[in-house]
Amino acid sequence: MTNSTARWLERSRRKRADRLAALEEQMDRRMPARYGRRRPRRVLAGAGAVTLGLLWADAAVSWVIAPSDTAMIVNFVVLGVLVVVGLPLATQLVALTRGLTAKREWELDERQLTARLRAFATAHRASTVVIVAVLLVTMIADRDGRESQIPGAALFLILFALLVTHMFLPLIVAAWQTADPPTEDDEDQDQGQDQP
Repeated sequence: MTNSTARWLERSRRKRADRLAALEEQMDRRMPARYGRRRPRRVLAGAGAVTLGLLWADAAVSWVIAPSDTAMIVNFVVLGVLVVVGLPLATQLVALTRGLTAKREWELDERQLTARLRAFATAHRASTVVIVAVLLVTMIADRDGRESQIPGAALFLILFALLVTHMFLPLIVAAWQTADPPTEDDEDQDQGQDQP
């Protein structure tokens, strides 16, 4: 790598770090104080899980009643709810976790890396359970073999729900597992231990 490229890369990293620090400071100011406690964070994570469940319910409804006008109406209603409720909810989850699941590794400290690894491991186990459940339900519900007539919309919605679950489950788990910030007493004790 040439010297000018290295300088440019270093400048770019510094600018990104400065932008991230400013964004974190802004999130600290804007994030409601109620999310400083575990229960409201878990309620928010639970709302995210319910939103994901809504996608799966939509796929199940499509499997049962598609192709029909009712199935299309249900799909559009669910899509509307996901846009109106799901997007702001996902934004709050990202802010709550400080982008833990989206940041690059070198942007995280050791504690954040450990939390991220824990969230991804838990989400991986949960998504494995979801995939096995979908496989079992599909095998049990579809006994016609080659004569099977599974609606194409249901297959699409199942795959879409799997993709969205894969993408957002680590974020939900990270919000659920986020530890309470240290209290002022804990910080004072840490500072007292650091001094000789």
